[in-house]
Amino acid sequence: MFLQRTIRKTVMVEGIGLHSGKPTRLYFRPAPANTGIYFVRRDLPGSPAIATKAEYVRSTALATTLAGPHFSVSTVEHCLSALAALRIDNLFIELDGSEIPIGDGSAWVFMDAIMNAGFIEQEQPRKYAYITKPIYYGTSQKHAYVVPYNGLRVTCTIEFPHPKIGQQKIDLDINEYSFARDLAKARTFGFLKDVELMKERGLALGGSLDNAIVLDSQEVINPGGLRYPDEFVRHKAMDALGDIVTLGMPLMGHLVLYKSGHDVMNCLVRQILASKDSYRYIELGGDLPDKVEDERYLRAMN
Repeated sequence: MFLQRTIRKTVMVEGIGLHSGKPTRLYFRPAPANTGIYFVRRDLPGSPAIATKAEYVRSTALATTLAGPHFSVSTVEHCLSALAALRIDNLFIELDGSEIPIGDGSAWVFMDAIMNAGFIEQEQPRKYAYITKPIYYGTSQKHAYVVPYNGLRVTCTIEFPHPKIGQQKIDLDINEYSFARDLAKARTFGFLKDVELMKERGLALGGSLDNAIVLDSQEVINPGGLRYPDEFVRHKAMDALGDIVTLGMPLMGHLVLYKSGHDVMNCLVRQILASKDSYRYIELGGDLPDKVEDERYLRAMN
């Protein structure tokens, strides 16, 4: 039987905030079984918390922002993607301020911290949302859907009218090894003209070539270039893994994304939660349900 998992000890991640440019830190702390994942502001009276669930997503512009009555926290997707890949079910993510450290713009700093903390299997079974029928959200221009699959698989396609990006696609079964090898080090990216505009508005003050891929009209301007030839689509797949954590339970299914951002992902998660007849809860331990991925649906949508 697959049991719920938390970390063995508290670990800290520190760096700068993407928007403020000021020093910031977070602490990953173990949580009891059946707790879930919470962001906690330890510097505010009463240490208010926000559950990592779709109902608390308040903004999907450029990043995913969670908000409760006392505080909000943005750019949560990089951190959460590492939790999804490492099968962390219960965790307190304690913050000393309003921002998460941006690290190098990837999920690596969070994955590294969690690996250093180690894992504890807890005495409660892990309950999955097992997709039994296709669930779709979007349009022909951009969409996301999930179909039955015995595991977690992501197929992601992006398309940008830039000579260094164009159309890129990745198809990957997700586990801690494939995540570390293929996704965790893929950095966020942006265009120089947009970055300059954001800084004029007092945003992205902590953004730099140390924590993002930046492109001008023709080239990647980072001195070190890219970590992967298709780093852009790898980062988008990583983002999607973070957003799917707001489902509130681990997903078993094949996630297929076409030009979808945080907005589409949030809508897909809400669509899954509303589609009670299209998934069921299972506990892994005995025989899995038959693998019934709907290939006709995949062919029709692609």
